Amino acid sequence: MMTKEDLYHAIMEGAVERVRPKMMTVVAIMAGLLPIMWSSGTGSEIMQRIAVPMIGGMVSSTLLTLIVIPAVFGLVRGRGLPAGESTASVPEGGPVGQAVHATPGQEAVRREKAAEMTH
Repeated sequence: MMTKEDLYHAIMEGAVERVRPKMMTVVAIMAGLLPIMWSSGTGSEIMQRIAVPMIGGMVSSTLLTLIVIPAVFGLVRGRGLPAGESTASVPEGGPVGQAVHATPGQEAVRREKAAEMTH
């Protein structure tokens, strides 16, 4: 059974995995919009009015994706879960705090063992 601690670790891992793709997207879009903000040629006033809300939207969507949504998910999903010790097992010799990814073969063996235990 999943505990609040397991949920917390899953949320943190998921949020960390989203940082790089989200930041790459935001930086690329901001790199295109900032020159529009600093331009002073013909039509620049119109383009600036378009760029300002887009920059605000990129900043707010970044905060929403990386902070708010994981926090709200944790509150909603964590309701009713026991607050006890983590039930996740740490692999032998594996460092604590780092994700350990199984190979497809290891994953198949794990599924077979789980299926045997349920029957």
